[in-house]
Amino acid sequence: MEFIRIDGSYGEGGGSLLRYAIALSSVTMKPVEIYNIRVKRANPGLRPQHLNAVRALARITEATVEGDEVGSTALRFIPRKRAGGSFEIDIGTAGSISLIIQAILPACISSEEEISLRIRGGTDVPLAPPIDYMAEVFLRNMAPLGVRAELKLLRRGHYPRGGGIVELHASPSKLFPIDKVRGEKFDRVLGRCHAVKLPRSVVERISSSAIDTLRKEGLRVEIEEEWSEDGHLGPGAGIVLWTDSNPRIGADELGEKGKPSEVVGKNAASKLLDEIKAGMAFDSHMGDMIIPYLALARGRSRVGISKLTLHAESNIWLVERFLPVKFIVQGGVGSPTVIEVEGAGLEL
Repeated sequence: MEFIRIDGSYGEGGGSLLRYAIALSSVTMKPVEIYNIRVKRANPGLRPQHLNAVRALARITEATVEGDEVGSTALRFIPRKRAGGSFEIDIGTAGSISLIIQAILPACISSEEEISLRIRGGTDVPLAPPIDYMAEVFLRNMAPLGVRAELKLLRRGHYPRGGGIVELHASPSKLFPIDKVRGEKFDRVLGRCHAVKLPRSVVERISSSAIDTLRKEGLRVEIEEEWSEDGHLGPGAGIVLWTDSNPRIGADELGEKGKPSEVVGKNAASKLLDEIKAGMAFDSHMGDMIIPYLALARGRSRVGISKLTLHAESNIWLVERFLPVKFIVQGGVGSPTVIEVEGAGLEL
């Protein structure tokens, strides 16, 4: 059996490379061997949150897996089929649901049948896109590419206790190329601010701070405030903002102990303003996540992203090892960048 061999220390050398490697393996049905997994990190090798993604995809694709244990720096993943049906995934504690979705969505939309998943874990946790970003920005922006998927938030989960519940429903999807380089005009900034098991004033202060910061730039703003005491493990708070343009541009900020609510709101608004001022169609988070889908669509795509990240650069390198594509990148890490590729047109 021939494996695609991936050096897990390439580029940023983190968990993202592992997640997208097994995602692409699941879509293409090509076995993959990943070595040097997170060897540059203080705690090298697989951590529990990485194993969650591996095991979730293994269930969906009925894969054979070797090396799936905490601390392992090498993994073999051999997918068998693209299965449909219903699945339950329990990440445990506050592992990010959004990062699991990043890994499994390509396989879900390439299945021959509809697939439904109920995922338990963290919805709003550090170092991962909040679930509201995934629903209101990522999936909204992926719809014109042909991605047919919906997210439903049932309960929020914050670090360190987790307890969040999200349902993902995906249908077989034929992907289309897109040409979106420059940012679109928009009428309003929309958003959702939440607080769980914290005083109502927390959500009000976060929201007001974001609104004030954006209105100083002459923008119209509407933010939904969500406050809850019961039914969550909590506590936690956060805000996600997005433009009502097509594509949407988004930004977010999580609350944390010792960080004033006003700072949370202002930081989110300032991040969004930076994304908007870059003048590109997609924000930097979207730039990280859209790469595999561009390569899987049939035809030539061209997109502009506000800032090329090391994650996006690593994803480009990775995709070129699985698919017969070559990306053209005009720009550099940390700068507004235009990415172009002739998609492989994999039949999904």
